[in-house]
Amino acid sequence: MAEQTAPPEIPAGVASRTPGPGPGKPDAAVVRDALGVGVAVGLSGFAFGVTSAGAGLTLLQTCVLSLLVFTGASQFALVGAIAAGGNPMAAAAGAFFLGVRNAFYGLRLSQLLALPRWLRPLAAHWVIDETTAVALAQPTRRQIRIGFTVTGLTLYVLWNLTTLLGALGAEALGDTDAWGLDAAGPAVFLALLAPMLRTATERAAAGLAVLLGLGLLPVLPAGVPVLVAALAAPAVLWFKGRSPDGGGGSSADPGAGTTGAPGTGGGTPGATGAGTHPATDAGSGTNDATGPGAHRTKGQDR
Repeated sequence: MAEQTAPPEIPAGVASRTPGPGPGKPDAAVVRDALGVGVAVGLSGFAFGVTSAGAGLTLLQTCVLSLLVFTGASQFALVGAIAAGGNPMAAAAGAFFLGVRNAFYGLRLSQLLALPRWLRPLAAHWVIDETTAVALAQPTRRQIRIGFTVTGLTLYVLWNLTTLLGALGAEALGDTDAWGLDAAGPAVFLALLAPMLRTATERAAAGLAVLLGLGLLPVLPAGVPVLVAALAAPAVLWFKGRSPDGGGGSSADPGAGTTGAPGTGGGTPGATGAGTHPATDAGSGTNDATGPGAHRTKGQDR
């Protein structure tokens, strides 16, 4: 019988190397996408200007809110609570809770942007839903910076300009709900977020976050449901870790041992040198993967 030879062993680390990603999309495409987001969301400043003026805030107060706060959800929550007759301090607290989510964005963006220390406080003012979504969609650090900067600059300028115009022409515009401008920001954000949900784990976390946010909206103060919805990610990861296939390796996973083919003897080691499995074929007369020599089986000639 011809002697079978094992295939040559691949050095550790070589098998896992794959060619790097190809060149990213052109910078002009990043600028185009960033401008589209900035313009679409910036127009909703009209709705905020009208809502703020209708809530009794002065022109100066309305414009200062957009200049210094610059996060649409928090601004709408603040003026909405005031318009409903709520306490200004309670309204400010709700707006603060909504704005806390930007701190979580900043933790991720600080690594991707890698800006100089003196520039970080200025860039932090532009860390909002839209700039984060555009930045995370880019393949390279250069394009992440371009997307973040162009989106932030376009949105900041247009948001404040339309806030001013909305506050000045509140009576002429009338009911902003009929224009649908307040839905522009969430719609754009969801359109940017949806393509990023590539795995079942990401989709499960997003779905659970939606259920938590919408389900708790009627019973918790403004801003708190958003923070509770953030717990969806660790909850899904915890559940995945406790599932039968969540923590253990499989024959397809790197580093997991694979069993040998029937009749060939011992199994082959995994990609990273993990433990091997002995053969289970009753007709095999060969040793397992770790045995030094062949062991006779029942039925062989003595």
